[in-house]
Amino acid sequence: MARFPELRKVAFVLAAPERGRMVVMAASALAEAAGIRTGMVVADAKAVFPTLKVLDDKPELAEKLLTALGAWCLRYTPEVAVDLPDGLLLEVSGCAHLWGGDLPYLKDITMKLRQKGYDVRAAMAPTIGSAWAVARYGISKAVIEAGGQMDALLSLPPAALRLDSAVLERLDKLGLRTIGSFINMPRPALRRRFGQALLTRLDQALGLETEPLQLIRPIEPYQERLPCLEPIRTATGIEIAVKKLLEALCGRLEREAKGLRSCMLKGYRIDGDIQQVAIGTNRPTRNVEHLYKLFELKLGDIEPDLGIELFLLEAPVVEALPATVEKLWHNGSGKDETKVAELLDRLAIKIGPSCIHRYLPDEHHWPERSFKEASFFSEKPATGWRADLPRPVQLLSDPVPIQVTVPLPDYPPIQFLYRDQLHKVRKADGPERIEQVWWLQDGLHRDYYIVEDEHGCRYWLFRLGHYDNEEHQWFLHGFFA
Repeated sequence: MARFPELRKVAFVLAAPERGRMVVMAASALAEAAGIRTGMVVADAKAVFPTLKVLDDKPELAEKLLTALGAWCLRYTPEVAVDLPDGLLLEVSGCAHLWGGDLPYLKDITMKLRQKGYDVRAAMAPTIGSAWAVARYGISKAVIEAGGQMDALLSLPPAALRLDSAVLERLDKLGLRTIGSFINMPRPALRRRFGQALLTRLDQALGLETEPLQLIRPIEPYQERLPCLEPIRTATGIEIAVKKLLEALCGRLEREAKGLRSCMLKGYRIDGDIQQVAIGTNRPTRNVEHLYKLFELKLGDIEPDLGIELFLLEAPVVEALPATVEKLWHNGSGKDETKVAELLDRLAIKIGPSCIHRYLPDEHHWPERSFKEASFFSEKPATGWRADLPRPVQLLSDPVPIQVTVPLPDYPPIQFLYRDQLHKVRKADGPERIEQVWWLQDGLHRDYYIVEDEHGCRYWLFRLGHYDNEEHQWFLHGFFA
């Protein structure tokens, strides 16, 4: 009804074909009040309520809708699961106190869902089975305390145990119309007459057997939550929230000798929208001040609109960071390296991490393959940079073909044409021969020359192959300062 508010005052049902008949799959509150129930044949329902509006049921939409509502409920707890065809399961241990207790917590969820146009029934209990039963069939208490499952179930019908229709029919024929009428019967007798499923559901509801949740979103191992008593709409409020979350998260990381490499801040607005910004670091860190400075550069992208009611801070990438390494943020050796890492983090926030690269030497003869990009800031090179021969400050990733004039074979060029501009060579040094790698038998060697033109600019040129080879060609490969 959130999308079709005109149905709020209309009794309607969702129907789908079943065994050649149209059957009611779901009924609105007004339709239920008129005696319409799930499972009824539409013709019978229309006979009971002639003005009943019948809409086609689309089963695939139920899961999509529940998943979307489950994502909205993540502001209340990180553990949410879909319970088809019409429910959500929330693991709320340790969450309710942030709203002032179990009843205010439950009231806040149901009120906001009802404001969105949904008919909501909710309950809180120590087990999934007992919460499911009380939410759908309970009439007295919405919150069941620990150990109170048995008393809460006694007066409820057997359908509250999530049993299939065949078992429910057998129970009804025997006059067992409440859970209390058979819950204390001998278990062998119940198993023999109604099957193991009845005992399993009883044990799950009473907490004697565990029941796992299939969460709609895996929980980040390193996550901190900060609900707000009043929606936050100001930049100052957002800054305070970020500082509190960083202090809590970094405190936990310190206890576990870890540091984060990436971090995401999510703000859940009261209109259902989620605002988020993310940062990354070149090395693992748990320095609150540095991380806050990185977030500070992006907080302007957050639009609080009518207000943010929950802040969530997640660290999806975490690495080991011993205490001795973390001390480098404050004093001791390596302080300059740490400052460089901080500077790179701030630059990455402003211009993007894809614009910053660090290179290490690699063991390869060809100049364009003699280096590689570092995987992380503190990665150590396996070999040293070659320093016995001059190399250009700027090396082209792909050598550019040029036209040259050479006075004699194996002499350096006296002029060359690059980008339609003629450069006359005043000084030259070379050649330096770089052979092809041995496993490429058909490759040609290169003869490199350092040349200086009439304007004092220096270039790195090479000839591919011997001068008397018909395939020989000249290339420009780099520029000296």
